[in-house]
Amino acid sequence: MEKKIFSGVQPTGNLHLGNYLGAIKNFVDLGKNAKNECIFCVVDLHAITVNQDPKKFRDHIRETVATFIASGIDPKKNIIFNQSQVSAHSEAAWILGCTARMGWLNRMTQFKEKAGKDKEKASIGLFSYPVLMAADILLYDATHVPVGDDQKQHLELCRDIAQKFNNDFMVENFLAAPEPLIQKEFSRIMSLKDGLKKMSKSEPSDYSRINLSDNQDQIVNKIKKAKTDTLPMPMEIKDLEERPEARNLLGIYSSLQKKELEKSVQEFSGKNFSEFKEILSQALVDKIFPLSLEIKKLLSEEAYLDKILIEGAQKANDIASKKLKEIHKILGF
Repeated sequence: MEKKIFSGVQPTGNLHLGNYLGAIKNFVDLGKNAKNECIFCVVDLHAITVNQDPKKFRDHIRETVATFIASGIDPKKNIIFNQSQVSAHSEAAWILGCTARMGWLNRMTQFKEKAGKDKEKASIGLFSYPVLMAADILLYDATHVPVGDDQKQHLELCRDIAQKFNNDFMVENFLAAPEPLIQKEFSRIMSLKDGLKKMSKSEPSDYSRINLSDNQDQIVNKIKKAKTDTLPMPMEIKDLEERPEARNLLGIYSSLQKKELEKSVQEFSGKNFSEFKEILSQALVDKIFPLSLEIKKLLSEEAYLDKILIEGAQKANDIASKKLKEIHKILGF
């Protein structure tokens, strides 16, 4: 069965290994499958739930597109666009916000984490973020959405919104409830400084992450200084349960090598971390450094990147505006 796939990445700038292994690498595989119809969105509207520097924001959007292409996503075979250039997303988000219930949004754990203790100071945009995400997906009749563990709840909300809209207006299956495409392992890459925290550009220490812009020496140095425990490498996969840093580094290696975690554990069983780190560093250099060079090359071709975004927005708008017109008709607009 052909899959219609929608997914997006926020243009926050300085993309890192977590973005690549957790999302973009998977996008590449999905986009290469001729049976899939893929739409990859630079979700700039989502990104402004936190303050963005307007002088740098356009560059961050281009950087995200450059990373898509450098990683292997073909803009001729897949739609690549930025969300703000298709106005149907914002309008559909308002309409679906009138269908979604406050109680549903109050249960979103990611809002609680990002808003912190003082929820009164959080923006409405941060609170209603999952409704915009639902609009993104439902406008394209997406059948499948690649999500990490931290986004599963949002996709469940999307399904609830679709079902309620269909029921409220008696239009069976008009909004298609999408299925999740969850990577079996390693969709959540953790900090190199703390195996219990997600890798993030917001963490103060640059040594907590591998940036896709890092050179060879930076990659090697960061892995050398990555946090580990004092024990040798685990003997069995069950030993990883209480060793988050070991699990994270072995997970990164397994994802890069396209190996099962259990086989990686067997490969390095009982060895010293220093020996493993040398091999992991080389695997990262082999994959990330060429990617970094290609991203930099593409970033020097702004007109080319802008052309991809313009053409992608036109294709996306053709699909989304048609769906929005059908929604208007259902609502009586």
